[in-house]
Amino acid sequence: MRIDITQGRPSTAVGNDAAAAEHFGFEGFWVGETHRDPFLCALQAVEATEAITVGTAVAIAFARTPMTVAYAAHDLAASSDGRFILGLGSQVKAHVERRFAMPWSPPAARMREFVLALRAIWAAWEDGGKLAFEGEFYRHTLMTPFFAPEPHGHGGPAIYLAAVGPAMTSVAGEVADGLIIHPFTTSRYLEEITVPALAAGAARAGRSAEITVCGPVFACVGSNDLELDTAVRATRQQLAFYASTPAYRAVLDLHGWGDLQPELTDLSKQGRWEEMGTLIDDEILGTFAAIGAPADVVADLRRRWGPFAARVSLYTPYDVSTATLEALGAAARS
Repeated sequence: MRIDITQGRPSTAVGNDAAAAEHFGFEGFWVGETHRDPFLCALQAVEATEAITVGTAVAIAFARTPMTVAYAAHDLAASSDGRFILGLGSQVKAHVERRFAMPWSPPAARMREFVLALRAIWAAWEDGGKLAFEGEFYRHTLMTPFFAPEPHGHGGPAIYLAAVGPAMTSVAGEVADGLIIHPFTTSRYLEEITVPALAAGAARAGRSAEITVCGPVFACVGSNDLELDTAVRATRQQLAFYASTPAYRAVLDLHGWGDLQPELTDLSKQGRWEEMGTLIDDEILGTFAAIGAPADVVADLRRRWGPFAARVSLYTPYDVSTATLEALGAAARS
């Protein structure tokens, strides 16, 4: 199982972070879409590295069109010499409609079509054929030579879909190259819900190729008590934020913690963010996160996620010291 890094706190030093991840021996560097554009961040990471995989985890598909994503991903595949992975996510209805001012529709069906449209666009650029994609949500039927980029020899990048529920997971099994698990998941949820849904989607499409399972996993890591306390506190806050989202309640329900979701939602509406973290007790924290010194965290990640995932990335919503990052990289390489 490969160990990657997901950029933690928003930073303008993405290139430095990516270069450090490569230097310390991690195999992948992933950027999300929170405070900054993920494609610009991915470009910074690509330009600062030589061999490490760079991916978006994730770019919000429904904030864009297949054509705009196709151009950005095509350029990143060229700039990275094929090291780029396009990770896409749907986001939830409120953000799509009210933050991005884009229309909402059944997300699983729309994402399936989004991926198929991307592949149709890239194919037209690669072989010069006619672009003739017509679906329920997207229609791409115009591509003249002036607007078609030259093939760069790497083809369209691999497409990984982020999913929590069975419907979107099944779509990943049907049309994607990989599945990005949400950080708000557990090994039990992955085994009992995610993997069967992924297999069902692949079977429906008659696919025999293995679909890569990867994604960010919470890690509370520290080389001393102060670092570890800081990591635990920040991770409780982030878990509380995710647990307040109704779309993720199914993960809590599986473990018998479903009643926590509306309580956290009420606190979030009141702006009581600090208080939310106190509701994530040690049992919940330990179920979602690997906790301890660098070597212990890496060993725990491999034990828990190794049977299901080809690669995981350390999700650390806090600053990690250089010494701890170096120790994590050494443990990951061992």
